[in-house]
Amino acid sequence: MIGLAVAASLLAGVSLGALGGGGSVLTVPILVHLAGQDTKEAIATSLFVVGATSLAALIPHARARRVHWRTGLLFGGFSMAGAYGGGRLAEYVPGTVLLVAFALMMLATAAAMLRKPRRGREPRVHAEPPLKHLAVKGLAVGAVTGLVGSGGGFLVVPALAVLGGLPMGVAVGTSLLVIGMNSFAGLAGHLSGVQLDWGPALAVTAAAVAGGLLGTRLAGRIPQDALRTAFGWFVVAMGVSVLAQQVDTAVWVHPATWAAIGGALTGAVTCRLWRGSRLSAHGGA
Repeated sequence: MIGLAVAASLLAGVSLGALGGGGSVLTVPILVHLAGQDTKEAIATSLFVVGATSLAALIPHARARRVHWRTGLLFGGFSMAGAYGGGRLAEYVPGTVLLVAFALMMLATAAAMLRKPRRGREPRVHAEPPLKHLAVKGLAVGAVTGLVGSGGGFLVVPALAVLGGLPMGVAVGTSLLVIGMNSFAGLAGHLSGVQLDWGPALAVTAAAVAGGLLGTRLAGRIPQDALRTAFGWFVVAMGVSVLAQQVDTAVWVHPATWAAIGGALTGAVTCRLWRGSRLSAHGGA
């Protein structure tokens, strides 16, 4: 199974290099279900894999001048503090709880990827992003990174684009710097209670780095909307699969569960239709 895990890690690397996120969303399930690691070991290992892959993929982006170093270092510095704290906290949280939390994050990530941005609402470019906002967002994203083994790329990219006013291409490149810093800080927090199996970790990392370098080359050649949509639905499938394996069958067949799912879907559709009607009204005005 380790061979299949290595092959699947190429996809995680491609996503990270091309989109600036998504590597850990795939790496944790790969390590759990294909490499046979337990949840906490998989989370710690994924932080090493994603950290190394991010820094390797950062180099081509930096050469293409798609990295805003000041914003990345400031955001990453605050995130490292949150990631280390999240990594230490994870030692006291049951593995099943962490995996369920990770599955829910996968679904939230997929929803963010599949949501189309509004046209004509480009963020303003700030020469000096607000330090207070960078600190709050950085600590929050870092805590998530350390706790559930997520590099936080799909949280970092929007934050950099909105708070820092960075173009999407630069936000993607800069996010790799932040993800690398977050991942190694989170790993430091996990190592107090987890030992890594370095053989599989290095094999998966090598494949992910190769995928990351490929992803940076694809970044400017494949339409980003098409890539994000395809990957978003893939993450939905994996998130539902992980959640289904962790949640007891009795929960899935309980009427309250389906009532909640139905309510959430109805709310999402209603919100989407309402926003669409508002945009149409403004467009016709």
